Amino acid sequence: MKQIIQSLDSKIGIELAEVPVPKIKPGYLIVKTKRSLVSLGTERMLVEFGNASLFEKARKKPDQVIQVLDKIKTDGFLSTYNAVKGKLDQVISLGYCNVGEVIESEVDSIRVGDRVASNGPHAEFIRVPEKLVTIVPENITDDEAAFTVIGSIGLQGIRLVKPTFGETIVVVGLGLVGLITIQLLKAMGVKVISIDVDEDKCSLSESFGVKAINASKTDVVKFMMDFTNGIGADGVIITAATSSNKVISQVAQMSRQRGRIVLVGVIGLNINRADFYEKELTFQVSCSYGPGRYDKKYEEEGIDYPLPFVRWTEKRNFEAVLQAISDGNLDVMPLITEKVNLEDYQKIYNNISSKSSIASILKYSKQYSNINEEQTLIINKLVLSSHTGVIGIIGSGNFTKTTLLPSISSSKAQIKYISSSGGISGTQLAKKYDISISTTDYKEILNDNEIDTVIIVTKHDSHAQLVIESIQAGKNVFVEKPLALNYNQLNEIIKNLNENLSASLMVGFNRRFSPHLKSIRSSLKYHKSPININATMNAGFIQKDHWVHDLKIGGGRIIGEACHLIDVCVFLTGSLVKKVCANNMGETDVEKSDNVSIILKFENGSNASINYFSNGSKKYDKERVEVYSQESTWIMKNYRRTEYYGGKRFKTIKTKSDKGHQTQFHSYIDRIKSGGKPLIPLIELINVTRASFAVVESLTKNKWVTIENEK
Repeated sequence: MKQIIQSLDSKIGIELAEVPVPKIKPGYLIVKTKRSLVSLGTERMLVEFGNASLFEKARKKPDQVIQVLDKIKTDGFLSTYNAVKGKLDQVISLGYCNVGEVIESEVDSIRVGDRVASNGPHAEFIRVPEKLVTIVPENITDDEAAFTVIGSIGLQGIRLVKPTFGETIVVVGLGLVGLITIQLLKAMGVKVISIDVDEDKCSLSESFGVKAINASKTDVVKFMMDFTNGIGADGVIITAATSSNKVISQVAQMSRQRGRIVLVGVIGLNINRADFYEKELTFQVSCSYGPGRYDKKYEEEGIDYPLPFVRWTEKRNFEAVLQAISDGNLDVMPLITEKVNLEDYQKIYNNISSKSSIASILKYSKQYSNINEEQTLIINKLVLSSHTGVIGIIGSGNFTKTTLLPSISSSKAQIKYISSSGGISGTQLAKKYDISISTTDYKEILNDNEIDTVIIVTKHDSHAQLVIESIQAGKNVFVEKPLALNYNQLNEIIKNLNENLSASLMVGFNRRFSPHLKSIRSSLKYHKSPININATMNAGFIQKDHWVHDLKIGGGRIIGEACHLIDVCVFLTGSLVKKVCANNMGETDVEKSDNVSIILKFENGSNASINYFSNGSKKYDKERVEVYSQESTWIMKNYRRTEYYGGKRFKTIKTKSDKGHQTQFHSYIDRIKSGGKPLIPLIELINVTRASFAVVESLTKNKWVTIENEK
């Protein structure tokens, strides 16, 4: 299918790309698009940012420049450069005002054949969640319905300003959102005044029956005070887009005592305290379509807010806008500047900075086809040099982009497939790394007999099931950590491995492939006694609503990330973990804790302590490992420097930051091609995973936990 995408790399810009159709999933719908609206305000900002030079991008986001400088200090220049380049290589989908026909549905409230409006992008087929879709009334045209989502942005601003009958409400800025907002306000029975500097838009406002003031010709503050007999406006909704601070100053001056100001647009916010203090003004920023926006529980999981407590969610705002159009209270047809076919999208985007444009409509003519056939896109034909080591990658997120593919691209790996959820990121990476096929259906990989190796790099909650399905398909399986999120998943994996002896399993415990840890391990082979390890991961703070903290999705940071250090300790001791004890900081959310001290006892008598902390400084080493054995000490700092102290000797190893990713992937691919023992024994993979579960169990039960290892 075709979709309009934008690269943040100014050299690439906007393109109409061929990508696979997204795969349906529970709680979602697949919609065949009929119309989509180009929001010339929002999309203009995205396009102008994408076209800006690297220097201009940095100037617009100085806080992120500081983050980059801090990352260079801890992770090194090359790692930071790759991370920044990965961000700039990012491709985003444009558009969020879509109308079309449902062709697949995994929700009860909407059926196949329904005509719906949603916040889907400019694409021939879209996948959208139930709470961001609403059915379009029969008396509304596709062109009119395309204004549903953009209309809800203006409506949410009205909800927040709380107008009452007879009040005077000012709308500053007569772009698309402003012109919709004035009509909705007029329908509510309030006195509406609009302000803009464009005479044509002022005239359009007048045609809707709303008094308009040209701010370039009139003192708007004086006008409003005269219009309200010296009282001032009861409320002001700002839908303008300007970096100037003049707007907020004028708005404050024209407001009445205890007036209400709501910002829907983007303006300079250097506020004069006296203007707000003396009048006790209320200022609020409106968030997009309304309550539920950016709430994953609402949007992605479909958990609604109770209507008696949250009357107007974003979905219910969609419905209200459609009702206003249906009843004739909102006339959007005069707002359409142009209608073009999807293939002629450049006619819009080449002139997107034109001040005369208001709204542009994209028309879609693609006929219905077999949706399953369009979920796989052939980029180029792969000529196999060997029938071993043919790879399919499931997952195209940040790790795949910044670590996996750069690491294996130099190994002459034969990558036939890459699977992604939405199709865009996978297709982008397929083109960049010469991967033959991009798909949104991972089962295409499992069903292809040429594929003997599957690499799984998805969110944690899908790891176990994908591993099991890959094993059942007889594939060699590489999965990023964690292997599983609970004992039931792990036991099912073990069961399937025992039943499918042709399959193999590898987990991405890359640290043991770092030259620093390999050097320490090599030295320790001459030490016959147990060792002590003190390992620290200065993990950094992650917001509590991030998916890694969700026990069902991410499993928490101990299972999801601290497992790396558990594996480091297993590797260095050459033994399995026998007992685990852990203690966390604080008394709440024990299972989700990311400030934890862990003690490991090993079968060979070795001990290890792991400090996994999220409250440390980013300027300090992210990881540090200390090993003590027979009057010798090794200190590894951030996989860049290792110091050895032994007797009168002192030795230092220095490298660029090397956590072992490239060595791990190269070694794995070589092993698949040539055969031989697994790089990491299965018993160790299982032991590390069980030990991570035991840490969480110890935290919740406040006791030592014994691990049952296979003999």
